Amino acid sequence: MNKIRVGVIGVGYLGQFHAEKYARMDDVQLIGVVDTDRARAKEVAAMFGTRAFTDYRELFGQTDAVSIVVPTEYHFAVGAECMNHDLDVLIEKPMAATLDQADELIRIAKSRGRVMQIGHLERFNPAVIALDDIVHNPVFIEAHRLGIFSERSTDVSVVLDLMIHDIDIIMNVVKSEIKNIHAMGAPVICEHADIANVRLEFASGCVANVTASRISTKNQRKIRLFQKDAYVSVDFTSRKITTIRRDGSTASADSLIPGMDIQQLSFSEADVLEDELLSYVQAVRTRRTPVVSGTAGRKALQVALSITDQINTAVKPYIS
Repeated sequence: MNKIRVGVIGVGYLGQFHAEKYARMDDVQLIGVVDTDRARAKEVAAMFGTRAFTDYRELFGQTDAVSIVVPTEYHFAVGAECMNHDLDVLIEKPMAATLDQADELIRIAKSRGRVMQIGHLERFNPAVIALDDIVHNPVFIEAHRLGIFSERSTDVSVVLDLMIHDIDIIMNVVKSEIKNIHAMGAPVICEHADIANVRLEFASGCVANVTASRISTKNQRKIRLFQKDAYVSVDFTSRKITTIRRDGSTASADSLIPGMDIQQLSFSEADVLEDELLSYVQAVRTRRTPVVSGTAGRKALQVALSITDQINTAVKPYIS
């Protein structure tokens, strides 16, 4: 089996981990890492026995695929040029800064026959994967994604940094068009909003209340889903799902919730980034549509930008 030749463009905090995972894969050859900071590129290249570059164009003709882990404002330019030089791309979320850029990336990928995967990491969390068999037609969803402040990703709002993960998960679960968006938020430390809350109303009747903050005193990633026959609680960090369903039996006096069956699923610790990159490499090899396609990335981006615009302009709630 021929090895897939891969490069990583942007080796800051997250990009370094991309390089590490690729370097460990048996069917991948890490051709090189790119960073405008020459010293940083050399440092990461030395860690994983590969070459250092300061211009991503030096990868053209030497690689089959790349991870693009640069600031959001450069996603479009780098992604478009790489695909136009016949490289497959994994672009970290959000896929672009604007919808027009996202549309053009999708057009280029289609016209050039390129694989384009968007880095919505939580899709590869085993607890999220398990939801496909548990959640059907939810009517109410509540999500909280809170993080301790970090200097990373402050070039975008908390909506595009953290909340977009839950937007993508919720849209994938509900599978219905969003009809109304009611958002609020505020910048506290950074130029962009550091805390945000949104109420999403779907055509199916489902309502989702989503909160994200990057100035919390603790990290929390939880989502609760209610449907006709069950209540489902997911803790992404501990990889646990709790389901509560009516069992029709006579409950004992010490039952936590009378007449209800409570079950908990626990998933072993997984390397979610490695699973994401393995899935990307497989899509490159087989030429199949990736798990998180450009279309899926665009849908999450459209909602995230609508939320951000509403927060920034303090206009009346958007109605489609």
